[in-house]
Amino acid sequence: MQDPPGRRRITIAVLALGGEGGGVLADWISEVGRLQGYIAQSTSVPGVAQRTGATVYYIELFPKEHVSTGAHEPILALMPVPGDVDIVVASELMEVGRAVLRGFVTEERTTLIGSTHRVYAISEKSAMADGRASGERILAAARQKAKRFIAFDMNEIAAQHGSVISSVMFGALAGSGALPFPVAAFEQAVRAGGKAVASNLAAFEAGSKAAVGEVERLVDTQLLPAPTTEMGRRLLGRIHEQLPEAAHEFATEGVRRLVDYQDAAYADLYLDRIASIRELDNDAENWRLTREAARHVALWMSYEDTIRVADLKVRAGRFKRVREEVRAGPEEILGITEYMHPRLEEVCETLPAAIGRRVLASSRLSSWLRPLFGKGRHVETSGVRWFILLALLAGMRRWRRGTLRYRTEQERIEHWLEHVRDAAGTDPAAAAELVQCQRLIKGYGDTFERGLARFNRIMDAWASIKSGPDAASTLGRLREAALADEEGTALSSAITELRLAS
Repeated sequence: MQDPPGRRRITIAVLALGGEGGGVLADWISEVGRLQGYIAQSTSVPGVAQRTGATVYYIELFPKEHVSTGAHEPILALMPVPGDVDIVVASELMEVGRAVLRGFVTEERTTLIGSTHRVYAISEKSAMADGRASGERILAAARQKAKRFIAFDMNEIAAQHGSVISSVMFGALAGSGALPFPVAAFEQAVRAGGKAVASNLAAFEAGSKAAVGEVERLVDTQLLPAPTTEMGRRLLGRIHEQLPEAAHEFATEGVRRLVDYQDAAYADLYLDRIASIRELDNDAENWRLTREAARHVALWMSYEDTIRVADLKVRAGRFKRVREEVRAGPEEILGITEYMHPRLEEVCETLPAAIGRRVLASSRLSSWLRPLFGKGRHVETSGVRWFILLALLAGMRRWRRGTLRYRTEQERIEHWLEHVRDAAGTDPAAAAELVQCQRLIKGYGDTFERGLARFNRIMDAWASIKSGPDAASTLGRLREAALADEEGTALSSAITELRLAS
């Protein structure tokens, strides 16, 4: 049955991940349609190969009053058709992007409602460098492609009300005004469901209010908090006095990160290093070299050693976050079991430098100790024994400067910065590319070792390319090749080609 003139059929696509209540949301939409005198049909297409089982739910509504007397009910579609979707509701930012890519969102027709939070794919998490897809590009595309785009962090609102994100999405749909139904009809559909009515209605109301205001919050653009201590004000003063404004954001975040990682003196060392690069920067590309240094030096200086890992695992904020994620009630006991596999190298690097070097240099000691750390184990970090053990390890932060790992990493950082400073005087673009090579340094254990090995190969190649006219672009190609695959095949090929060309 074709749409009569004026199009009375309403088409709605819901894109949600597994466990987010997408099916319940589709049922609510169908129910509110029926309550308002519409024929409703709901189908779902599971995406088992997608991230965590992303599913497309499709709902079509057709007003009963426009069905001719004695005629059969209209035949409604089972799947959304590109260019023919009136409303798209997406539970996460990448799902917003997926809806745009699949052609569900059109400028002439579609109201797009989406949450701005992210659920990262395995490929994003396991990338050698920052593998995250660009949230800003998705937001820009959504604003361009949709007739109207309503976006805010629905996951945050759901957590605040102890509900599932589907109730916030339903509220956003009601508040958007995209459906010709009163808000009371939406609330009636929630009550008819009969499950967690109070929390669902509270989250529904919050989502509706946010949508009414058409709040558009940019991803990852929260302002850094103002310093509240004399130490913080002093460090912020150094940033404003010694660094260009273009580098202030990265430098402020770098100081905050390193004070949390170690102490104020460590943050001062960081600012000393950035200031030494600033002196060599000629303001090319709006202080690009200083901006990149402010970012990447902080990342390397906050390398993940066993002390840092233990510290992050026993923080109260982490337990609170896990409790919220699994929706544990205040009276429920939460147990957290984790897999840990520290190698002999990580253990020795946590020891005083002289002792750690002696153990690793002794083949006899290493062969005797290595089997003790050959296998990983599952430990209950929420239990008293392991929590105390990790808390004691985290408390070793005050002695971190004496550890083998600290001495080793500071030597590596200084050697890297020497290359950067040397290049900055003659080729700022190449110096900025050298700074960005830090992207290879991430994680701990085997992940760190793989990245470091590739970083060292590029630094070795730098000696032969730094005098060339296209040193910056060559270095950039090597870095991207190093990030291209887990095995390092692309980097090996790129270095071979470089040697043959020379």
